[in-house]
Amino acid sequence: MKPRILVLGAGFGGLELTTLLAESLGDSLDITLIDKSDTFTFGFSKLDVMFHATPVETVRFPYKNFVKPGVCFRRETVGPGKDTALSEAAYRDALDYIRGHTEIWEVILTGGDPLMLSPRRLSEIMADLASIDHVRIVRIHTRVPVAAPARIDEDMVEALRVDGATTWIAVHANHPRELSGAARAACTRLAVAGIPLVSQTVLLRGVNDDAAVLEALMRAFVENRIKPYYLHHGDLAPGTAHLRTTIAEGQELMRRLRGRVSGLCQPEYVLDIPGGHGKAPIGPHYLSQASSQGCERSPGETGYRIVDYCGDVHLYPQKP
Repeated sequence: MKPRILVLGAGFGGLELTTLLAESLGDSLDITLIDKSDTFTFGFSKLDVMFHATPVETVRFPYKNFVKPGVCFRRETVGPGKDTALSEAAYRDALDYIRGHTEIWEVILTGGDPLMLSPRRLSEIMADLASIDHVRIVRIHTRVPVAAPARIDEDMVEALRVDGATTWIAVHANHPRELSGAARAACTRLAVAGIPLVSQTVLLRGVNDDAAVLEALMRAFVENRIKPYYLHHGDLAPGTAHLRTTIAEGQELMRRLRGRVSGLCQPEYVLDIPGGHGKAPIGPHYLSQASSQGCERSPGETGYRIVDYCGDVHLYPQKP
């Protein structure tokens, strides 16, 4: 059985994130290329990384994670303990794959944490991706601004800025206490450099399954120029059932959040469908069909019932 690494940190009860000290990444990667019909696997010693080419426009390009959230399904597939090593040829094959699929508009570096790479190596990868004409967006998912904010220095910021593509950063934080002064300063350095920021949060029982906590977290994001993006329902990762809420509980929290903060602070509540089928929005429904029965309409006329943030129901005509 291959070793499994689990790092629990600041998202769990507001504790400081445990950061693993490890040997230099060098040029090591572990890449699996996946599209609708083919799978190409390249194994490497220090990283266990999946490379997904989605059918339309996005490639996910995950790296080793020394600070990965313990509630992610990829905790089973990334991390140390592997016995193969990346070749330069394999990395070039990955880039050739992207070049050969012109429908790929966005590349996501994630699942591990790309910002654990050295600025030099990250700069090389960013330049390689930006040199591909149809790749217009490079999105990086990371906990580093929260877990190791000192890494967001001038060299790292410069590595993230690349001609030919726009860099977006998705910052993962689960509790407002994670946004320490140092974390806020790191996010400011990214924002001042012109790098747009969005957020990711996992809904965790006993950590942030409270409307007041979510309100404080989303306000903190916006105050630091981070647009709330995803509130994830917990993945079905082994050993994490005690941290998952029910979907109904998550929907009720979203209803309450809508009544507490402005639209700027609203994340999208999503579920990562098991089996690699992508994310689906699972937030509460505010619109439903209404018949004329009991309503001030002509017989047979239909319309809509709309529920506001207070739970009150309003009628809206179907015809424009």
